[in-house]
Amino acid sequence: MAGREWVSPEVWYASLSTAYAATGGLITNAADRILLVKPNYRPFWLFPGGALDAGEFPHEGCAREIREELGVNLRVGSLLVVDWVPARDDRPRPLMYFLFDCGVLDEDRISLQRDELDEYRFVSVEDGLTMVDRAAAPRLTAALRARRSGHAEYLPAPVLDDDAPPGRRRSPAADPSRTGDHPAT
Repeated sequence: MAGREWVSPEVWYASLSTAYAATGGLITNAADRILLVKPNYRPFWLFPGGALDAGEFPHEGCAREIREELGVNLRVGSLLVVDWVPARDDRPRPLMYFLFDCGVLDEDRISLQRDELDEYRFVSVEDGLTMVDRAAAPRLTAALRARRSGHAEYLPAPVLDDDAPPGRRRSPAADPSRTGDHPAT
């Protein structure tokens, strides 16, 4: 096609939508209790992990965050969950969250980073579901299913169901009353 002007890579990439990316690790103890951490900047508990640095691979970010938060070097294993969470009022871009299997850890090896974290606990699944943010609770149940099955789970555009038990959500496709718009979570 003669005379067609191509868009430079800089212009092309600047025109694309962007998303935030974060990562975390599913860590259990010998009794199969789940490790959660309580950040001092949020009202709820989280998996150990955090935001990825620019250019950082998700598995490398997971290892870095666990090292920083817990003071241990753990092998980052299989990807368990990829969660896509739409933008909302306090977060102008969608979030992609990668949750990895980081194995079993003895509590006596943890040296908690006090700058960002107030405490940590190994908890039952039931307790964990009440401690994490309700939008993130499905990650816990999906991660445990994925760890058992050996197959990662994708959690797309969640629609939180107020009548569902903690840790359960459905996709917009499963809700015939939705018309393709995605709620803020």
